[in-house]
Amino acid sequence: MPEFHRLRVAEVVEETADARSVVFDVDTARLPYRPGQFLTLRIPSERCGSVARAYSLSSSPVTDGRLAVTVKRTAEGYASNWICDNVAAGSEIDVLEPAGVFTPKSLEADLLLFAAGSGITPIMSILKSALATGSGRVVLVYANRDERSVIFARELTELAAAHPGRLLVLHWLESVQGLPTQEALQSLAGAFPEHDAFLCGPKPFMDTTRKALREAGFPKSSIHLERFASLAGNPFDTATPAAAEAEDSQPEDSVVEVTIDGEAHTFTWPADKRLLDLLKENGIQAPSSCAEGICAACECRVTEGEVTMVNNQVLEQEDLDDGYRLACQSLPKTPKVKVDYD
Repeated sequence: MPEFHRLRVAEVVEETADARSVVFDVDTARLPYRPGQFLTLRIPSERCGSVARAYSLSSSPVTDGRLAVTVKRTAEGYASNWICDNVAAGSEIDVLEPAGVFTPKSLEADLLLFAAGSGITPIMSILKSALATGSGRVVLVYANRDERSVIFARELTELAAAHPGRLLVLHWLESVQGLPTQEALQSLAGAFPEHDAFLCGPKPFMDTTRKALREAGFPKSSIHLERFASLAGNPFDTATPAAAEAEDSQPEDSVVEVTIDGEAHTFTWPADKRLLDLLKENGIQAPSSCAEGICAACECRVTEGEVTMVNNQVLEQEDLDDGYRLACQSLPKTPKVKVDYD
């Protein structure tokens, strides 16, 4: 079962009228994380005891001494409204350990960052970390309804002034320019063809931006999306999900070769065991979070053989065509399978 930590809130910062940064009284030595990862918080509920919600870390493990998540209030969002209305300095919140794969492999790379609304939160973590430790150029395209909706407006201005040769911040305001179009984003992206692109925001924004990047010639390997969905269950609960039954066409067991962190491992893979569970049982620390097929933290690539996924709410057809699968939902379908995390 995943471990959780009870953290005390050090302060709550009002970023905009409907966005708050919750700063926890804990440093990275206790909870290490990578730029762009997220925390899963336990939110109390009178109806069911508690619900779990994932929020991106807006702090940087390089420049900030304490962990912080930034939450934007949404009209129908129970958890976001509870946080904005109830959390204050001294509050205590249970969190799972940081997770997520929306993080650059190298902070030295040139980065093209796209954010819309509260999608700025993991982007901000990446941006601050890259400026502090890397030497590449960072370009941020940040879309909002209007000037009052810009989260971290002052901090972005200060960072641009402090790094005039490395950071370019381009604001896109719907009140002035309308919604971002694929043509406009494609033209903009074409000016930075060698950059690694990171996208976070509402699904329509990411879909449009992703198409713009592909049309601008960016390879899939250079396009990274952060994709969130509401958890169907509560990972804080002690109960574990029932193992899915194997399909009749699946073999009784398979052999899987998994490459992770440059090392290859070979295991017998039972037909009714999900890949992530198999790896954990064998002491392999594979990335994961929700274990429900809706956060993409456990994304891996099948390079040989086939697997069946029990649930998938996050990978798109293009991802599937390129061999990407979710380890927490994958069951073997062929006698031999090769999986690559690198």
